[in-house]
Amino acid sequence: MSESLTVGSALPPAPGADEYLALDFVNSAIALPGGHFVDSLGTPEDTNRWLTEHGLAPADAGVQEMCATQLRSLREHIRALFAARVAGLPALPAALSAVNDALGKAPTAELLCWDDTNGPYRMAPCPTHEILDRALATLAANTADLLTSPDAARLTRCDSPPCIRYLLRHGRRHWCSTRCGDRARAARAYARRTQPTAD
Repeated sequence: MSESLTVGSALPPAPGADEYLALDFVNSAIALPGGHFVDSLGTPEDTNRWLTEHGLAPADAGVQEMCATQLRSLREHIRALFAARVAGLPALPAALSAVNDALGKAPTAELLCWDDTNGPYRMAPCPTHEILDRALATLAANTADLLTSPDAARLTRCDSPPCIRYLLRHGRRHWCSTRCGDRARAARAYARRTQPTAD
């Protein structure tokens, strides 16, 4: 079941999301207790809002469903890479390829333009399709930065089902939020109380 909440209103950013945009991106879809699911990229409007809030697109970018679909697809590939890193498994080739393809979308040079009054100047053009390409490239680059940094050793998945968010572990903390930590502690306490005692 999907809700008209945003991830931001459902949970605060996970530890490390202020350092790595890729964490915030992967965590833009969350599962909540009771079968609720919140996706900040669920519609083109939601996607445009998320991109704008993260400095990746202007508010009037006019994101279409095709753009939202591409971003959701990249998110799942990055999630697969995070899962592989946390589990110590090889990366899925399709996920690695998707991130590398997105990295290649970044325009590398400003174009030469000419103004009749002021003459030549350089500018990075940004029509709608390039807004998406820049966003994909930025998110992919941040993913690569995280996965190749010493911080990758602290990458973990929230240890409070049904949560699917990722975070950078600090000390013994394995939860993305106080809410998830409280839920995990309550579940452990309940399990201890209901566990049959040996005679």
